[in-house]
Amino acid sequence: MKERETLASRLGFILLSAGCAVGLGNVWRFPYITGQYGGAVFVLIYLLCLALIGLPVMVMEFSIGRASKRNISDALKILEPKGKKWHWFGPIAIAGNYLLMMFYTVITGWLLYYFFSSLLGRFQGLDAEGAKIAFATLQSNVPVQIIFMVISVVIGFLICMGGLQNGVERASKIMMLGLLCIMLLLVLNSSFLENAGEGFRFYLVPDFERAKEAGLSEIIFAAMSQAFFTLSIGMGGMEIFGSYIGKDQSLTGEALRIIILDTSVALMAGLIIFPACFSFGVNPDSGPNLLFVTLPNIFSSMSGGRIWGSLFFLFMAFAAMTTLIAVFENIIAYWMDSHGWSRRKAALINMVVIALLALPCILGYNVFSSFQPLGDGTSVLDLEDFLISSTIMPIGSLLFVLFCSHKSGWGWKNFIAEADEGDGVKFPSWLRFYVKWILPIVVAIIFIKGYWDIFS
Repeated sequence: MKERETLASRLGFILLSAGCAVGLGNVWRFPYITGQYGGAVFVLIYLLCLALIGLPVMVMEFSIGRASKRNISDALKILEPKGKKWHWFGPIAIAGNYLLMMFYTVITGWLLYYFFSSLLGRFQGLDAEGAKIAFATLQSNVPVQIIFMVISVVIGFLICMGGLQNGVERASKIMMLGLLCIMLLLVLNSSFLENAGEGFRFYLVPDFERAKEAGLSEIIFAAMSQAFFTLSIGMGGMEIFGSYIGKDQSLTGEALRIIILDTSVALMAGLIIFPACFSFGVNPDSGPNLLFVTLPNIFSSMSGGRIWGSLFFLFMAFAAMTTLIAVFENIIAYWMDSHGWSRRKAALINMVVIALLALPCILGYNVFSSFQPLGDGTSVLDLEDFLISSTIMPIGSLLFVLFCSHKSGWGWKNFIAEADEGDGVKFPSWLRFYVKWILPIVVAIIFIKGYWDIFS
């Protein structure tokens, strides 16, 4: 049997795992809800939720991966007690990776299009209405969307085809380090804008009036949801990278570093966006409008906006591509581990499959625009995102928690032994009661609330 690939360095593991977590939610969702829910009030609650919800689940995913040395579909089967059916979730998790790519590749294509458009000066002189029309025009243009989606898919799979170390790990290091450098430049630029101080105050100074208006329960749930979804946990994305690393470092310490890096990117995104919005009198918006309508309008009015806009969309393209590469690697690993395919075969076949699967998302804004699955104004993308964010990820995370904490699964002793092996921070053993009984309830509440918000 061919020896399984491993990552070349600890830095590669950290940047690759962080690249999977760092994505669009860090930029278009985190700054918006931070401002909406009282600035630093929300940030403090969010950091607490990261520690209490995100960290344990991430450590569990890494532990399952490192102990089994296989993708999530095989890992549960290897580690579960004889006769148990935990492995039934494996194919669902892999399907979730495909479902995520059905819309994430389309958004990555949009970002590449906006990078080249900004570089060519196509957004210069656009007002808010012009930026809105430009985005609507892109969404109605099927051929252009397909071209840039296919470019994203091809780039991602070509990198994965290069191998784990020479392709995936090397590209993730370059993109993540490039992303951080570009972000620092953009933060510096935003800091010198005319009303930057007002934007920083809105973002970073605790505003208890805003928090009171939103309601403490809403803030806590928003923080729980963001902490939960920002880390890409629940679908085996972190598990696969755990399967590629050695046992010289404890997994809690590694998870902490990745969470700190992911959170730093989210916080820096707010330092870029809020000063710019306040300096140019634009209200920060959530969702696609922030990236594709609000920010192009700001850059078109900014001195040197063509340069700064190009850098911003390059940074966003890097953030999206790191997630694409990480998920593509998870998909390829499944076909290599479970079906004996070569890396090249798995990459080439899935390149075609995912490009075809992404078409409904593109057509959802034009040909299928009358299909509004979750209510007025929703699209195919909203349905796909809902199935991932509000269904597969919370169910997967709940399963991982139960699997690692109950004797009917892998069990607490096996989990702790794997998580604590190596140098570094150990998983607090006194959290056993919380992880076994309270954390599953918290994850279940997030799952139920996601459905309640949609269908109520």
